[in-house]
Amino acid sequence: MTAVPGRSARLSPNQLQKQEQIVEAARVVLARDGLAGCTVRAIADAGPLTKSAIHYYFADIDVLIDRAMAAHITTFTADLRKISEKHDHPDERLFAALEAFLAEFSGRPNAAFLWFEYWIAAGRAQHPQAIDVMLTSITELLAELLAPLDVEDPRARARALLSYLLGAIVQQRVRRRPFAALRGDIEALCFANYG
Repeated sequence: MTAVPGRSARLSPNQLQKQEQIVEAARVVLARDGLAGCTVRAIADAGPLTKSAIHYYFADIDVLIDRAMAAHITTFTADLRKISEKHDHPDERLFAALEAFLAEFSGRPNAAFLWFEYWIAAGRAQHPQAIDVMLTSITELLAELLAPLDVEDPRARARALLSYLLGAIVQQRVRRRPFAALRGDIEALCFANYG
């Protein structure tokens, strides 16, 4: 059993299900309206539970938003992993996942705004651990995809690659480049020898 965030009581399976319904409604609202639009009222309107039920299960809206963003990242990395697994060769797996990563943000520009907006809010709220969990999740996936390619220090390359991808998301909003052009940058970053 899991304790209700901010409360000492234990949750029954039914209560856990209700809590997950609230998290899913918050995910919908975040994707649709962004962080500013993710209010208890909007979450209640998007889900099956009332405002008072949301307050019961989540005494702090920030905890709910953290859970919704974590659920979003879990789904996102699982989707990237599935895309990569459709390919046989390790470099095809890596580049399929990276292309899908960037396509997610070019196809849904508000997703990029949500990520950056959330990171700013979490930083201001003095809970960077929520951001760290997101970054670690994606870095682990990238390291996993890089490891079979015999790159030097896959984890360090994964961190550098994620930094590149985050910058590419912003740059793609200003000046779009096809993935084939970005691929050359990625190859240089991942496969160049350290000096």
